[in-house]
Amino acid sequence: MELKSKVAYLKGLMDGLKIDDSTDQGKVLKVIADVLDEIAGSVEDLAVEVDEAVELIDAIDQDLGELEDDLYEDDDEYDDEDEDYDDDDDDFEDAMYECVCPSCGDTIMLNEAIIKDGSIDCPNCGENLEFDFDDESEE
Repeated sequence: MELKSKVAYLKGLMDGLKIDDSTDQGKVLKVIADVLDEIAGSVEDLAVEVDEAVELIDAIDQDLGELEDDLYEDDDEYDDEDEDYDDDDDDFEDAMYECVCPSCGDTIMLNEAIIKDGSIDCPNCGENLEFDFDDESEE
């Protein structure tokens, strides 16, 4: 039962009980019923406005989502193609390389910084793996 209906029921109940509004108690009950009626009307008006605002916000959110999809579509393609690309240095600093340990055969993933250090201990067997690129030309 809605708030407005409950207040109408209360007013009808007061009329059915023949509450005398000439007495002090009757006057108070009548004023309380009238105030409740006004409050119920205000609450219903607010509920309608909130529903309209929610619909508007949902529409704006949907439109914004479509705009974001359109705007960032090119960036998503770029990210998918070259995830490790660094705009600042025009370099692939986060590129990962595979190395197979000659002692245990374990495959180890190495980044550029580890390779530049020149060596690493194999996490599986502890063998020291050295990298020497002195003979290699810079790419």
